[in-house]
Amino acid sequence: MRNEAMQPKNVHALTAKIVRGSDSYVAEQGSVYRSGVSAESVGSSMLWLGTISLPAGRRTSAHRHRGHETALLMTAGKEIEIWSGAALERCETVLPGDYLFIPAGVPHVAVNRSTENAEFLGARNDPAANESVVLMPELDEIVP
Repeated sequence: MRNEAMQPKNVHALTAKIVRGSDSYVAEQGSVYRSGVSAESVGSSMLWLGTISLPAGRRTSAHRHRGHETALLMTAGKEIEIWSGAALERCETVLPGDYLFIPAGVPHVAVNRSTENAEFLGARNDPAANESVVLMPELDEIVP
């Protein structure tokens, strides 16, 4: 059975695309993004793939991603804390080589307390370089 929604909309979508490195930018929640595959770079309609950095000693603002899932692989750094849940009640440690899944709509904060930048390969089912982030300042005071 063919899923028509997943079929290319134009003939140019029927060719492979190479994306050379792009400039980085600071996302609304405070992490540093470098897009690879995105709606803007290749016309992706369902996928974003790129790198995400969390500088040493920094944290993200409390936020959630409206309507999309995020998958990450920690590729470098020492460790980070990922706080998640409705009241950021769960804290886990992410180490290099670990995969991290963040469901759509789940509030979270990433904290890098180490002296090394944390680096991730990330993918999400929102193709826009500037994803749908909802800041949650009412939760920022919860994470020390």
